[in-house]
Amino acid sequence: MADITLKGNAIKTIGNLPEPGTKAPEFTLTAGDLSHKNLSDFTGKNIILNIFPSVDTGTCAMSVRAFNKKAADLENTVVLCISKDLPFAQGRFCGAEGIENVVMLSDFATGSFGNDYGLTIENGPLAHLHSRCIVIVGTDGKVTYTEQVPEIVDEPNYNAALNAL
Repeated sequence: MADITLKGNAIKTIGNLPEPGTKAPEFTLTAGDLSHKNLSDFTGKNIILNIFPSVDTGTCAMSVRAFNKKAADLENTVVLCISKDLPFAQGRFCGAEGIENVVMLSDFATGSFGNDYGLTIENGPLAHLHSRCIVIVGTDGKVTYTEQVPEIVDEPNYNAALNAL
C-alpha cells in the first residue's frame, strides 16, 4: 500500500505501482467512442500513463493539458490519460479544451486497471478512484519509471517523467 494524502489527510492505495523493470500488466479500458483499448494496442511505442482521480478537478485537468502540450513533440510516444470518469465526460473536457495529442481512457466499467496497477484509493473521500500517478512503459513493454504523487492535489513531476523516456 502506498501512503498518500489528500489535502494533508492520510489515505492509502490498495497496493503499489508496478516496479521498474517488470512487464507492465495488460489492461482493457474504454475509449471515448466506447471501443476497448488494450496496452498491447500501443506495442512498439513508449507509453506514458497519466493516471488521476477525475478530469473534473483542477490538478487533473492541468496534467492533461500539460501532457497534451508536451506530447506534440514526442516521437514514437503515446500519452494515455486514465481515470474512472465516464468517456462522455472525458470527451466533453477534451472538446472544450482543444485536447488532441493524448488518448483519454476510462476504467469506469470494471476498475480492474486501478486494481492491477495497485493505485486504487482504498479509503477517504476519493475511495475507489485512482490516485495520481505516472507510469512509463518502454517499447519492450516493461515499466521504466513510476511516480506515485504523495499529495493528490499536487501535479506530477513532468520533467522527471519525460526524462525517463
